[in-house]
Amino acid sequence: MYKNLAATLAVAASFSLAPAFSQTPLKVGFVYVAPVTDTGWVRQHDEGRKAVEQAFNGKVKTTFVENVPEGPDAERVIRDLAQQGHQLIFTPSFGYMEPTLKVAKDFPDVKFESITGYKGAPNVATANARYYEGRYLAGIVAGRMTKSNVAGYVAGFPIPEVLQGINAFTLGMRSVNPGAQVKVVWLNAWFDPARERDAAMTLFNEGVDVVAFHTASDAIMRAAQERGKMAVAYHSDMRKAAPDAQIAAVTHHWGEYYVQRTKAVVDGSWKAGNVWGGVKERMVRIEGFGPKVPKKVQEEALARQKDIASGKLKPFGDLTDEQILKMDYLVPGVLGKISR
Repeated sequence: MYKNLAATLAVAASFSLAPAFSQTPLKVGFVYVAPVTDTGWVRQHDEGRKAVEQAFNGKVKTTFVENVPEGPDAERVIRDLAQQGHQLIFTPSFGYMEPTLKVAKDFPDVKFESITGYKGAPNVATANARYYEGRYLAGIVAGRMTKSNVAGYVAGFPIPEVLQGINAFTLGMRSVNPGAQVKVVWLNAWFDPARERDAAMTLFNEGVDVVAFHTASDAIMRAAQERGKMAVAYHSDMRKAAPDAQIAAVTHHWGEYYVQRTKAVVDGSWKAGNVWGGVKERMVRIEGFGPKVPKKVQEEALARQKDIASGKLKPFGDLTDEQILKMDYLVPGVLGKISR
């Protein structure tokens, strides 16, 4: 279903960003599901937006709308951007998929990029990253660092992407610590700092000494810092929020993809398609090791990262992409049930 992004990004790295532009800048819109903060999911996509502005040196004008709930509000904002003359619109949230498709039907000349969506159209491309590869690597670090052998995981919604992350993290832990377990708490929300913090505190009270998460703020990192526990940052490096607590960060990088797709609109080569890039394509990586992590553990995680990039290591073994994309279960070692 998804194309390998390596060739696409290689082209992006090799071309000159100096085509013949019209005098009117290309208008590119971004819709964000949470506020733009110093870290997190939205921060990483906003870094991608900034990369677009920098790459095109004033020839492209970007606009963003932040803190837009999934559902009717999203459709209204996306439609407004299209009506305002934006010729390319990025909608990076799973719940934006259907609103994006609705608006795209009414604006066939506008190009849309549904990030984490899986349904496309002639003017709607889909893209996602193999976040689970970074999760597996973080699990290795957590498995080496835990003393209680029980990690916590604060999860947003039970969509396949989140289940992939929980399962990969668990498999990574158990690859180096076979007795490790992962206790899951579901929030059914992407961005709720108060509840994120409460969930982390509950897990710490239940004997968890390291926590990972799939939510949009750094509240869990701050909770771990406060309690003297360990945490794996997600989306961004969060050492500023948790300098002692962070043992590693699974980070996302959208700049290359966003620049390449904008260039395609400019030069008329844009086509709808599906991409799913990971460690190999530099869209996901593990970094930001904290001071508690021995060098030997850091080197182990980085060596496994190279193995994933080369194809030598596959976190989910022989599962096909189609099977991974439809993941609807939790692997052995996970304590908890899927929230329905």
